[in-house]
Amino acid sequence: MPTPAKRPSRRWAPRFFQGTDAVTWARLLYRNRFAVSPRYWYIAGIVSVASTANLVLRWVQEGLYGRELARTPLARHPVFVIGHWRTGTTLLHELLVQDPQFSYPDFFACFNPNHRLLTERFFKTYANWMAPQQRPMDNMAAGWGRPQEDEFALALLGLPSTYTDLAFPRRPPQHPGSLDLSGLSAGELARWKRTFVRFLKTVSFRDGRRLVLKSPPHTARVPHLLDIFPDARFVHIVRDPHVVFPSTVNLWKSMAGRHGFQPPPTEGVEERVFREFRVIYDRLEEARPLFRPGRFHELRYEDLVRDPVGEVRKVYAGLELDGFAAAEPRLEAYLRQTDGYETNKYALTEGQRAEVDRRWGDVIRRYGYG
Repeated sequence: MPTPAKRPSRRWAPRFFQGTDAVTWARLLYRNRFAVSPRYWYIAGIVSVASTANLVLRWVQEGLYGRELARTPLARHPVFVIGHWRTGTTLLHELLVQDPQFSYPDFFACFNPNHRLLTERFFKTYANWMAPQQRPMDNMAAGWGRPQEDEFALALLGLPSTYTDLAFPRRPPQHPGSLDLSGLSAGELARWKRTFVRFLKTVSFRDGRRLVLKSPPHTARVPHLLDIFPDARFVHIVRDPHVVFPSTVNLWKSMAGRHGFQPPPTEGVEERVFREFRVIYDRLEEARPLFRPGRFHELRYEDLVRDPVGEVRKVYAGLELDGFAAAEPRLEAYLRQTDGYETNKYALTEGQRAEVDRRWGDVIRRYGYG
């Protein structure tokens, strides 16, 4: 949930990779030749201890709940919030889940996917102090119960993910082709789908409401998501690429600095942003013919900020979702509570603007930002 920018934030927060298991952590270290910088050795030690505990807890959880999880149904196919990083996917996700008919993966589920069913109640009752107050790249509030990206959970569960590159940002990409899943073998893709569904079942185990999921990488994975969930709905949010570019560069730098085991890189980040933007929007364009009527809706971030209630109403109509009348009072209460939120502002150099126009010009024109 966004909060006024004046709210103070704590410095300490758990590292992303503390939620992984020992096998995944060992593989990550081995693939990167154990290239942990000396100043991060103590963090790597904490992750080593935590990941071992996570593995044991996962075995316990599987022993206690494994059969029930396998039989857990997913109540109707999910609603996916998609869009490039920094386009307002978090804001749209938070607005949609104000509707009591929806559920979602929260911060705890996504950052502790190995033992959520065992430990969630304890941490949310007695260890709220461990949750970060705000995300490192902006003023958006965090916390154990806040909606979160399921991609974090998938990376911590050992699936190929571009988020794994945050661990060793000065090393080559760990899983080329993981953004759109094109780099996965048939066996790896089958495992990705099984693990994804299994994670969603842990989220739905005690709450059977329809899931609303948000993860920018899913924008490039529509065919695979439709293969799992043929009746899924997708709402795509766009934002001026001239704003998205510097904001995404800041995102990767701040995330690498906060969660990595090496000093953040000083070069290569801008090129990564240019490259992944193309993957996301090219794959989405290729997937457009796959959307059935009433299963895909697009909106602009600028319009959502100007008229959030009106734009969410259009989302419900575009996706043929019922229940907006019941959700509207909660939505308005949320907006009153978050009034005063301020976004970060970034400036482009003339050279950066020219390069954005050159490399992303077709997308800029497609969505009317030219």
